[in-house]
Formats: sequence, C-alpha cells, structure tokens
Amino acid sequence: MAKSEWDRVKTRLRDEVGDSAYRSWLRPITVHGVSDGAVRLALPTRFLRDWVSTHYGERIRTLWGAENPAIRNVEIVVETARAAAVPSQPAAPAFEPAPDEAPSEAPALVAQTAPVPSQPAPAPIQTAVQMAESGAANAELDELGALLDPRFTFKNFVVGKPNEFAWAAARRVAEADSVSFNPLFLYGGVGLGKTHLMHAIAHHIRERNPHRSVLYLSAEKFMYRFIRALRHQDTMSFKEQFRSVDVLMIDDVQFIAGKDATQEEFFHTFNALVDQGRQIVISADKSPSDLEGIEERLRSRMACGLVADIHATTYELRLGILQSKSEQMGVLVPQKVMEFLAHKICSNVRELEGALNRVVAHSQLVGRAITLESTQEVLHDLLRASDRRITIEEIQKKVAEHFNIKLAEMSSARRSRQVARPRQVAMYLAKQLTSRSLPEIGRKFGGRDHTTVMHAVKKVEELKETDHGFAEDVELLRRMLQG
Repeated sequence: MAKSEWDRVKTRLRDEVGDSAYRSWLRPITVHGVSDGAVRLALPTRFLRDWVSTHYGERIRTLWGAENPAIRNVEIVVETARAAAVPSQPAAPAFEPAPDEAPSEAPALVAQTAPVPSQPAPAPIQTAVQMAESGAANAELDELGALLDPRFTFKNFVVGKPNEFAWAAARRVAEADSVSFNPLFLYGGVGLGKTHLMHAIAHHIRERNPHRSVLYLSAEKFMYRFIRALRHQDTMSFKEQFRSVDVLMIDDVQFIAGKDATQEEFFHTFNALVDQGRQIVISADKSPSDLEGIEERLRSRMACGLVADIHATTYELRLGILQSKSEQMGVLVPQKVMEFLAHKICSNVRELEGALNRVVAHSQLVGRAITLESTQEVLHDLLRASDRRITIEEIQKKVAEHFNIKLAEMSSARRSRQVARPRQVAMYLAKQLTSRSLPEIGRKFGGRDHTTVMHAVKKVEELKETDHGFAEDVELLRRMLQG
C-alpha cells in the first residue's frame, strides 16, 4: 500500500518539478515503511537528505496526506552503504539516523535474521558533470553556491581604461572552452566591478553552453560549506561537488586568510581542477603576492595564471557609468547633474550608482525635476563625507612628497617645470577629489586665479593621454589619497 501511494506521490512531484529536478533529487528516494502516521523515506547521502528535506519535505508530506489522511509526518533518513549491501527485512530496515536521532540497533539485528530479497540500491549522488549532462547542473549549483545577479552582464559593464584589461581577460574566459591562463585572478578596491565581471562570466558561459557546470560563490560560503561537511563527516560529498564542476568561481578570497584548514582544502580543490583542465576564476581586494594570512603555496598557485588589476575609476569612466545606468533606468538625467556626480563621487562605482538611485528616487517620489540644486540637497550627507575624506591640504602634501618638492612650493610664485608640473597635478586632483570651486582651489595655491586652475586641469588631462608614465603617476596619487 505504501509503495502504491508513493508511486502516485512521485508522479505528482514529477509533474510539478520537471524531469531534470526529479531525476537529480527525487528519483533516488526509497520507501522504508510506515508506522504511527509517519512515512520513512531514505536517500543515499546526507547531502541529498538535507536538500530534499529543505526543498521538498513539506510538499511530500502534503501530497502523501492527500493520498492517505492518516499520514501526518514524513521522515527522511540516510541509508548507509551497509544497508545497500546486506539484505534486510521490511520490519527492520537499515538506515543512518539523523543527527538528532538516537542510534538505532536495526543494522545489528539485520545480520542475525534470515536474508530476504532486498530492493535495488538507490542511485548515488550525481556529480556536477552528470547533472550537467541531464541539464540540471547550474540550477542546482546556484543553491550550492550563490545566485547570479541578472543585472551583472557584459552588456551592462561599462569599459574604460581602468578596467579594460580585466574585462578583456574575463571575456576570453567566458567565450573560450579553454584558455592558456588558469586561474584568472581579478583584484581591485571595493566597488570597482570585480563581482560584476565574475557574474558576467558565469552568465555568458551558461548562455553559450548550458551543459557546462559553473559554480560561483564567495570564499566565506566555501568555508561554511567545508566546515559543514567536516561537522557531518561528509567531506567526500563536498569534494565530489566542488571538484567535478567545469568552472569554479571564488569571490573575495581574502576572507579565508588565517583559516588554515579551509586553505588546505581549497589548495587541493584548486590543484584537482587545474589537473583536469577545468577553469578557475578568483577575485580579491589585493594581488596574490600582497594577500596576508594566505599560505605561500596557495598564493603561488593563484599567481601562476593571469592576474588582472581593476584600477580606480576615472572621471570619464564614472560619467559613462552614470549615462549607462540612467539609460537602463529609463530616466532622463541632465548632463550637468551627471558631470557633477562624476566629479564628486570618486570612491567607487557602487557608491556612485547609489547616489544616482537616490537622486532619481527623490525626483519620482516628490514629483520634482532633477536639477543640480536638488541633487546637492538630496546628497548633502554624501558630499560632506566626501569632503571630509580628502582635503586640498592633504592633496598638496601627498603630491609634494611624491615629486620630492617642498610643500611651500605649492603656493610659491616659482614657475619652473620642476615645481609647476606637480602644482598642476595637485590642482587637478583637488578638482577631481573635492567639491571645492575653482576660485577656492586657486586661493589654496597662493591666491591664484580660477583660470589658472582650469589651465592646470586641461594640461594634466592632455598629458595623461600622451604620457603613459605621467598618467600612472597621477593614478597612483589618486589611489593613495582615496585609500
């Protein structure tokens, strides 16, 4: 009777969840009897038991209750390998208790009773490759790892000089079945686009080849999964899951610094995937050689592929991001407002987009047009915080130190190139990194006119286009000041 009821419940479940999910998760279930209004179902591994209990347990109970109102509970347990090998009696099935159950004596009794023909052993847990062949891999791997943000695609990524190298490397990994560099290591400051690129890679691979299994997750979640496997003494399932994917993507790897056991497992997972020709993509806030608390052998492995830096944004890139974002939102934002935001919000892209969201939301909620005045009013706290972070005095001091001139030269009347060029750089950075007006900036540089500041900004922008070394100096200063 229980078997016929389960057959009807399985048919309903298959119709509801589809063939792929059914084959991956529900087909291995076997019935181990009914007693006192409770059905006992068995699966071959803890991973499968936990997954089915979380995602389908309540639905199974509801459907079975509809078939037999006397059923009030469904219990899902793990069937041990011994149970599959030793014939069992229906009255004394062999199973592994859940963590909160008392140990059962049933397995010991089984060996002393007369053998009875047993049911076929349930199907083993599928690896990521096997699931990919059945078309179910990536949906299930999203549950194991992290969901991908549909906004983070290559189409929505604005490319500029600070990120074009990282973008090109990410495109190569996404478009080719195999590349000459493995792993791809992306690094840069907070909110500069590392996570966006990683999501874009995963989206593109899945669209291009849905049967390739892609697992994306944070280093913190990798550590959590590993600790959970250790706690449940189920490390083999953990290894099968992570070492059978086609593409493994670990975000913010700096979070496993100092976690020796997690680093050990990640090291072996890394080696296993590379040996099989599988692709690895890693991101961090620093380059591999600068990561503190990471074992030397792991830093060496991470640096052996392609290391791509995402630099701090330029004014032009920030303006492009704002234009792209406003188009996506379907909102007409005045050019002056976008230029103002691109000048004032220099810290990172995330804060820049958040500022634009606030301005647009305020306009829509109160019914006011977006103007420069309303933008300054809405973002007054953000602009004040930006002003507090960087002052003109700080800029002058840092630039003077970098170019090895006296701080007093920033306000002096000397016009020699040795002094004038650093002074122009300081004026340019003051315009880029503070909310001070041109006359205010000029007064800080020995009472100079605002037209002198305008000339300095234009000159620096021209030199950045033609002199690569000079452009790197300016970018380095910007990053030091913002850091």
